[in-house]
Amino acid sequence: MEVFIFLLAALFSVLNPIGTVPIFVGLTQDYTKQERSRVAIWTAINVFIILIISFFIGQYVLKFFGITIPALRIAGGIIIASSGFSLLNGKFNKNKGINKKVEEEIQTRNDIALTPLAMPMLAGPGSISLLIAYYQEHHTTAEIISSCLAILSVAFLIFIILRSAHYLAKILGSSGIVAISRIIGFLTIAIGIQYIISSILSIVRGI
Repeated sequence: MEVFIFLLAALFSVLNPIGTVPIFVGLTQDYTKQERSRVAIWTAINVFIILIISFFIGQYVLKFFGITIPALRIAGGIIIASSGFSLLNGKFNKNKGINKKVEEEIQTRNDIALTPLAMPMLAGPGSISLLIAYYQEHHTTAEIISSCLAILSVAFLIFIILRSAHYLAKILGSSGIVAISRIIGFLTIAIGIQYIISSILSIVRGI
């Protein structure tokens, strides 16, 4: 249960689906209710697939390139903390890898569930590096099951939030979304810094 709760909280903070609400609303403002539901569920499915693949296959990618876990954790911590700073400063589009040109191109696409919603807006380098490093420390059968359930739960929460995005935007307003995203951003910075500290400590102990 502890593994499930920690990974669920960490992934939710790093993915920050709340911060994606205003972008989702903007991209789907001309969609019907059924089309928004379809985009929401396929976005959640795509995120789940990306995260599961990262969780199980990522370790082999590290071995192939000769990347150590401490190095990955430090790099992941920097990326996660950087994402947190962007959220804290309210730079959602920049943080999610969306610029004006890309945003204009998106409007002409029929399906936005995979790109840019699932990747890079939700499942980005921060969440992928987090899962790769997490698997190295939690790979017993019970921990793997708990981790998979946490990933599934995050995907379900993403679906619920995106499915309700237009309602949330009306209830919270732009200021409410910004406030929540900045709180999540602060927690994300803390997670990233903790990853860096843990990696440095493990390197020092190994000397």
